[in-house]
This record gives sequence, structure tokens and C-alpha cells, in this order.
Amino acid sequence: MDNVSQKLSWRERIGLGTGELAQNLIYQTVSIWLLFFYTNVYGLKPETAAVMFLVVRFIDILWDPVVGAFVDKASPRWGKYRSWLILGGIPLAAFAILCFWNGFSGSLLYAYVTYVGMSMCFTLINVPYGALQSSVTRDTEEITILTTVRMLFANFGGLVIKTLPLVIAIFAPRVLNPETGKMEVVYNTPEAGTAWFITMGIFALVGLALFFICFAESRERIAMDKSDTEKVKASDLWMELVRNRPLRVLSIFFIVAFTTMSISNAADSYFMTYNIQATPLMTTVFMWLGTIPAFIFLPLVPAIKKRTGKKGLFRLFLGFAILGMLLMYLFVSAPSLKNCFPLLCVVQFFKSSGVLVATGYMWALVPETVTYGEYQTGRRVAGIVNAIICIFMKAGIALGGVVPGLVLSWVGFNASHQAQTPLAEQGILWLVTLIPAALYLLSIFIIGKYELTDSKMEQINKEITERELCK
Repeated sequence: MDNVSQKLSWRERIGLGTGELAQNLIYQTVSIWLLFFYTNVYGLKPETAAVMFLVVRFIDILWDPVVGAFVDKASPRWGKYRSWLILGGIPLAAFAILCFWNGFSGSLLYAYVTYVGMSMCFTLINVPYGALQSSVTRDTEEITILTTVRMLFANFGGLVIKTLPLVIAIFAPRVLNPETGKMEVVYNTPEAGTAWFITMGIFALVGLALFFICFAESRERIAMDKSDTEKVKASDLWMELVRNRPLRVLSIFFIVAFTTMSISNAADSYFMTYNIQATPLMTTVFMWLGTIPAFIFLPLVPAIKKRTGKKGLFRLFLGFAILGMLLMYLFVSAPSLKNCFPLLCVVQFFKSSGVLVATGYMWALVPETVTYGEYQTGRRVAGIVNAIICIFMKAGIALGGVVPGLVLSWVGFNASHQAQTPLAEQGILWLVTLIPAALYLLSIFIIGKYELTDSKMEQINKEITERELCK
């Protein structure tokens, strides 16, 4: 069977999906919880952490092109792309655990070393893992199915990550609350540092085991000729970005989407702690509802996309997300509704349904931009393309980390105070609702410029196959 129409077995789809679960258990745990850990447990100021996130992303701008070119040029004995699941997975897990060690509490140097190391190792995983999906098949519908499976695993990982307060509570110390006279779990103070370290250790080691499974079950079928790989260099990243218009559009969409998701993810823990005064169980339920809709709607994506088209799918679900955020802002701002947790959960489910489908499906477009670049130049630089996506993704994550830190600093947030000022609570609410809503509105405009329809991709794949047969 040719690579254009290659269908994957469910075993291989699931095997590839475990890599997504592994990445989420490690990297997304860091992305969602590290700012909260730094400010409440480790002892950094929000603005200091925000600047650090931005500096690390500048380092990534230099590092990621090097990795992209290296991955496309290198030919490790276990496979061009799959080998890095092991070679990069081991140091990634180690650095992620060290990020949550409180042994050098308050040390900015230690925070920089561990976070930079973790981010660089993540690139060694993320770039080849993304390229791996582009190497298993060209079939558009098969890529949609594979992306759906990957995103289901990613969201299962998200579900696990959002149980972190409950897992920490198992290991966290208990202290006497003078107001209630009861012993209560403490997970958002320096005393809980060991609990955070143990919890991250569990998540990282499970993630590493999953990388080994993904390695064992994946197969590479499409790759450049060795003569072409020898010519790849880091500067090709920028040339590919210049000549590949669909890739430029998708990259801009990625940076806005990941900025938005990172702002929301980083702000959720503050929102539940200070605006809602939620217990660890309530926080976990709220965050679960930010993931559970994926298991309902993502399996329907192939059918929905056939009816709406790619752009229609994005407009529909991003519209749901924006509406949900506006409703959440209105409900939480109303004194009579603020403490109605069931209503908050309903709105969270509605909002998250839109976010999860739109930001899940965007990954299916990455292999298309790889194929489009191959159609233009004759070279399939999957590593380079995924390095570009990785740069824009991590730039979005960085901005998503900077914005909450700066907003929290501006509104006078103080982690040592159990109750925040009305202005600080309002700033946290903006981070969860109005700011993401505005950015998702921008995302709808950006994705409207994406030009690779299914029919156009079928024609491109056909021409590439005919070109290869004529060699």
C-alpha cells in the first residue's frame, strides 16, 4: 500500500497517542502549575517568574531551529524521529522533577537552570514527535483520525494533571486552622514543597514509561532521501517560514492559541483559590470540566469537519469558547451567582468544549504544511516544520506565562495574603475570561486565512506521488 493511502492499525494509533499523554504528564504539568509553585511555594515574585518565562523563550528561539535541522539530518539507529522519544525523554523527565524541588527555595539561578534545561529537553521530544506523525502517512482523513486519538490521549493527560491538588494533598502537611479548629491540608505554601516534588516525580516517571511504549509501537514510512537530509541546515527554518504561507498562518494561530490557553491554565488555580475560595476537590472538579468535553466531542471531529469544513469547524467551536467565557465573567461578577458552584461548572463545561475541539484539531494541520512544503521544494523537512511550530507554540506558552505574572503584579496580588483585594480578584477574573475571549476572537480571524482545503491536499498528494514514481 502506498504512503498516500496508508491506513494505520488501532494499535499504532493508540501507540502514537501514548506519546501525547507522556508529553502532557510532564510538560503540561510544568506549564500549568509552575507559576503557581514559584509564587506560592518556591518564593518568587510573579513579575520575576514572568520575566524568566520570557527569557527562556528567547533561548528557545535560538535552540529550536538547531534541533529541527539536527533531527532532519541525523539518522539514529532506532529511527530518524522515534529514537528521540528515548534519547530526549530521559533528561526531560529528570529536569521536570528538578523544577519542582524546593531545596534551593527562592534561588533564581536554580529556577533558571532547571527550567531552561527542561525546555531544551522538551524540544528534543516535541520536534521529532511532531515529525513522526508526518512520517507515518500522507492520507488526510487518516491524519485527522490520528490527531483525534492523540488529542484524546492529551486530554486524558490533562485530566490527570488537574488532579494534582488531590495528589499533593496525599503528601502535604496538615495544619490547624484556628478559625475552624480543624486540621487542614496545606498545598499552596512553602511547607508543601516536598509534596510537590513527590507528585511531579510520579507524573514524570509515568510519562517516561509512556515514551518507551510510543517508541515501541510507532513506524516510520515517509522520510527524505539521505542526499536531501545532508543539505538541511538551521537557517532552512526561516526560509521554510518565508515560502510556506499556510505554515505562516498556522504558526501565528499557534502562538495566539497557546498564549490564550496558557493564560487560562495559569490563572485557573488563582481563580479557584482566591475568587471562589474553593477546596482542593472543587478545584479538581472545575479543572476536570476543562478536559472532560474532549472525550465527548473530539471523536466527532472527523464527521463535523466533513459538514463544516476546516474553517467552519474553528469558527463554530471558538465561538462556543468566547460565549462561555463571557457568560463566566457575568456570572462570577454577579454577587448572587458568584458562589453558585454548579452554575460555574456548567459554564466551564460549555467554554471548554469549544476550546478543546478547536485547539485539538489545529494539530491535524501541521502535517499538511509539511506536505505543502514538500510540494513546493521537493524536500520533506518535517523536523524543520515542527521546530517552527514548536517555537511559536513555546512563544505562546511564554506570553501566556508572562501576561498572568504582569497582570497579577499590576493588580497588587500578594501570595502571602489568604484574601486578595477586589482589584486583585478582578484581575484574576480578567485572566480567566475577558483576555482569553479577545484572543480567541483574533484566532478566528487568523485561521480564516488558511488556504489548504481537503480537495487541495488531495491534489497535492497526488502530484507528489506521481513525481516520485517518475524518478
